Amino acid sequence: MVFAYNIFIILYGFGIKIASLFNRKARLWVKGRVGWKKELTLKLNGNKSKIIWMHSASLGEFEQGRTLIESIRKHYSSYKILITFFSPSGYEVRKNYAGVDYVFYLPLDTKKNAEQFIELIQPSLVVFIKYELWYHYLHTLHKKRIPTILISAIILPSQAYFGVFGKFFLDMLRFFTHVFVQGENSKALLRSLNVKTHITVSGDTRFDRVVEISNEIFHHKSIEHFCNEQQIFIAGSTWKEDEEALALLQSNQMNLKFIIAPHEINSSHINHLKTIFKNAICLSDYTIDDNADVLIIDSIGMLSKIYRYATLAYVGGGFNKAGIHNVLEAAVYGKVVFWGPHFNRSAEASKLIEAGAGYSFEKNADFIKQATYLLENHSERERLNMLAKEFVQTNMGATSRIMVFLQDSKIL
Repeated sequence: MVFAYNIFIILYGFGIKIASLFNRKARLWVKGRVGWKKELTLKLNGNKSKIIWMHSASLGEFEQGRTLIESIRKHYSSYKILITFFSPSGYEVRKNYAGVDYVFYLPLDTKKNAEQFIELIQPSLVVFIKYELWYHYLHTLHKKRIPTILISAIILPSQAYFGVFGKFFLDMLRFFTHVFVQGENSKALLRSLNVKTHITVSGDTRFDRVVEISNEIFHHKSIEHFCNEQQIFIAGSTWKEDEEALALLQSNQMNLKFIIAPHEINSSHINHLKTIFKNAICLSDYTIDDNADVLIIDSIGMLSKIYRYATLAYVGGGFNKAGIHNVLEAAVYGKVVFWGPHFNRSAEASKLIEAGAGYSFEKNADFIKQATYLLENHSERERLNMLAKEFVQTNMGATSRIMVFLQDSKIL
């Protein structure tokens, strides 16, 4: 199986290089890894401190691990912290993040790359997040007996662990020193697969992170001027199918304003938004003289802060098989959240529905009916908003549970 995996990795790298000829993200992916060994050697030159390495697939996973990294920084200040990203969408946003010492792309997962990378950084602790598993990196760390933990993991029957190549992926899980899962169901599934790695139900660190963000002071004059104490429907990380549902809601709610933060902010997508929404303008073009009904957020990194302005919220991705984006970013502000039909990989979305503050829909008519009801019924909306906020607050604490493990185990 390792041989087949190696072939896949080679083909993947080759495919990305071809895609880089016409795709900007692929181009960044390739360019960011050119000369990685030389760059890493130069930046680590002279470092005598021990290193903690955290790896994230992308920006969302980084935010999931951020509270842990910041807590480690606070309690173990003598260590240097190095983070890596697989995706440009994470690296390009956080390459200048001041909370760590080094930021790099993760080199492609070949045996040679993994051995050279780990030999150069000599980590004292390694943290992987949620789904991100790379065989050669994990195998090398395991052979070298370097403490390696997986945090905020979620295990589902639909994942590769239960498929044809399940044993291969389970072997990767067994390379971890400790696995922190989000819930009891994940722990039970791992035990049913005879995974004997130490497993702890810690919860999801994203709850800690969104609460931290919500407590930060934030003001945006243009957005506040646009809202002007009117009802605002804020939709984040949207795709075309999400936007079509929202456009239908706009046609049924003439006095409702929208703030749309699309998942992709390229010019063609923004032009599409301006076509399907009436009276839409980009935030970068907005002035106090504009009388727009739809504000398009055409920059990255603001979404988790602006949900506070919402009357109701929508999280995109629910019409894609990959599933919805982060519903907690909206729920933390005490906002009822809507999304499309695909959310089976999001435990927090299921629990938000159980709490009474989340709504999934397949038919646009159902979405419009429920959204209209809540827009017109202030007391019911406020009751459900309170349920959303309570749901987030009662699920905090994953970061502190992981920190207790690190302190008690004396890994650092």
